[in-house]
Amino acid sequence: MRRSLLLLTAATTALVLAALLVPLALLTRSHAADRATADATSRAHSLAAGVGQALAGAPGGGSGGAADARRAAAGIVGSANGPGLPRTSVVLADGAVLGPATPVTDAVRLARYGRAFTYEPPSGGRTVLVPVQGVAGGTAVVLVALSESRLYAGTLASSLELAGIGVALVLLGLLVADRLGARLVGSARRLSRVADRLAAGDLAARAEPSGPPELHAVARQVNHLADRIEGFLTAERENAADLAHRLRTPVAALRLDAEGLRDPAEAERIAAGVAALERSVDDIIRTAREPLRAARRDAEGPRTDTPPARTAQHPPRADLAAVARERADFWRPLAEDQGREPAFQAPDGPVVVRADAAGLAAAVDALIGNVFDHTPDGAGLRVTVAREDDGRGRLTVEDDGPGFPAGHVPERGRSGGGSTGLGLDIVRRAAEESGGSLECGTSAGGGARVTARFGPGLRA
Repeated sequence: MRRSLLLLTAATTALVLAALLVPLALLTRSHAADRATADATSRAHSLAAGVGQALAGAPGGGSGGAADARRAAAGIVGSANGPGLPRTSVVLADGAVLGPATPVTDAVRLARYGRAFTYEPPSGGRTVLVPVQGVAGGTAVVLVALSESRLYAGTLASSLELAGIGVALVLLGLLVADRLGARLVGSARRLSRVADRLAAGDLAARAEPSGPPELHAVARQVNHLADRIEGFLTAERENAADLAHRLRTPVAALRLDAEGLRDPAEAERIAAGVAALERSVDDIIRTAREPLRAARRDAEGPRTDTPPARTAQHPPRADLAAVARERADFWRPLAEDQGREPAFQAPDGPVVVRADAAGLAAAVDALIGNVFDHTPDGAGLRVTVAREDDGRGRLTVEDDGPGFPAGHVPERGRSGGGSTGLGLDIVRRAAEESGGSLECGTSAGGGARVTARFGPGLRA
């Protein structure tokens, strides 16, 4: 925008100055020529008067008097041709020329009829012709010739001055346009930075209206949009927190029912599952409310009595192999009840990844739960944990079920199996937040294969 504004200003200013200064330069040139012509005309008339008196005052009209008259006239013409003066000649009636040689042209013959005039010869410049009548032998003609340089003397300096004024005006216009462009671009960039902060999730970002009225209006609309987005997100998160909170009552009832079972082992297993469900509900509530608190803290400013978050200094780390083994053992009784043959494989040592244990457990549960939900009883289930060469942890869950539908790409809200499609999205988010990825494919038995890679855990 700034460069375009400068180019537009330069082009517009140059056109306006050209429309003004070019005619002014031509007018200055014409004025200089008229002034030089008027001076030459005055000089020619003065010289005609002096030469006429010299030629008319020849005593006795004899040849000696005529010669003296010519010498007197020649002296007058010679004095008119000094340094820095225009070239001046007198053509006598008999064709003789006093002063610098000049041809007898049609203009000279026309001037002998008693007419004074100015004409421009083909060689350039301008010539003033004044007749001298009343002399012996006929009419003489005074010629004052102006060359091109003398005719337009001083116009070069004037043209340079006008050009300097034009350049100065263009530079001044560019300076003003640059300041105006900097103001416009600065306002647009500040507005863009606010939009980038909003896109990054900083709902406390607000635009400061500045610049022209149009950008003021855009800034107000951006702030209004930010308020609406924050309101919508607040309502959504509050609804999610409320819905999760409502689950506490049935979860508590399940926990009481589990405690009343007669089989201690069964009661312990179900109680562990209910406890995990309670932790998941609590995590949902905390996750739903924490961004709101963080946004409010950002809007209110930093608090001096609150220590910095540990997560910024110590990213989460967890043993993927241990978490996957624990969750596979949890699902094993259900797999055996359905006639499945669960298989688990992991390295002997830990596979530390950059993720928290709760998130890994939720991801493993989502993948194993999908197998139970979307494959028939008796279908095989295999859970594999491996450490890749770059330090990332790889979790692979395979089954011998029907697999993913042909041409179907699992995504949030669209699973192709009649579910909500959130299970794989939970795994995808956990993998991508740790610096990994998620891949879906087909297992060797024709079923589904889901591979989640997690970023390597940072060393302490």
